[in-house]
Amino acid sequence: MKPARILTFKCAKCTKPVKVFLQKVSACSHIQPYQGICACGEVKRHATGSPDAVKSYIESTDGNWHHHH
Repeated sequence: MKPARILTFKCAKCTKPVKVFLQKVSACSHIQPYQGICACGEVKRHATGSPDAVKSYIESTDGNWHHHH
């Protein structure tokens, strides 16, 4: 089953809907990272997959995150 390409969440800052898009950071099946930016400017990250990889991605603060084996 392929992961969804776009997901929608409520912004933590302004509560408006924000769409996050599947990122092409890795062909690895351990994680499917998503990222989007709300109209208010708040960056929203989401991921599914390996708990350690998801935690690392959600806690990263820049756009240079990569999953390493």
